[in-house]
Amino acid sequence: MKKMSLEYMSAILPSLLQGATLTLQVFFWTLLGSLPLGILVSLGLNTHFKPLRWVLDIYVWLMRGTPLLLQLIIVFYGLPIIGIVFPRFEAAVFAFIFNYGAYFAEIFRGGLQSIDQGQYEGAKVLRLSYWQTIRKIIIPQVIKIVIPSIGNEVINLIKDSSLVYVIGLGDLLRAGNIAMSRDVTLVPLLMAGAIYLILIAGCTYILGRVEKRYSYFK
Repeated sequence: MKKMSLEYMSAILPSLLQGATLTLQVFFWTLLGSLPLGILVSLGLNTHFKPLRWVLDIYVWLMRGTPLLLQLIIVFYGLPIIGIVFPRFEAAVFAFIFNYGAYFAEIFRGGLQSIDQGQYEGAKVLRLSYWQTIRKIIIPQVIKIVIPSIGNEVINLIKDSSLVYVIGLGDLLRAGNIAMSRDVTLVPLLMAGAIYLILIAGCTYILGRVEKRYSYFK
């Protein structure tokens, strides 16, 4: 079988798509957990309760100051030493959520700090509770402000998902590496790269639509 032929590419495509499925699972579960976590941590970072703010500052500092690869290794290989054991996929998602939650927290904190204090005072006049103010007035404006930065992190997340190979998960890049080593050709990696580009293009399109959706907050 010629290694640049359509027949060869068709033969390895299913394994690459299977790897891409795992990549997307890591991506979606990470976003599902890290975005709400980032919002909650950012609210805590803006609180006047200093002990909570100090704890959250340390969390953000640790997550942003150490490599995600190291965090993956600690969660999967280190935590079992103290009796905490995660399956491979859950370990990956756990590490990714806490890592990206810290980055999203900093982004949302910047967005919250950019909101004029008069917005909060106006909400008090309308007799809105704190959480009503956050949900109905502040968060929609913050989303508009932070979408570009969130978009950058979302794209990074797609690429960072390849790090799960270190704990033995069969993601897209690992599937490409296996085929490359077996068949001694770069074609599988080139195909994996093309799939990554398609995934990133899809995310870029969706983020553009979301930004347009919130454009009325300009």
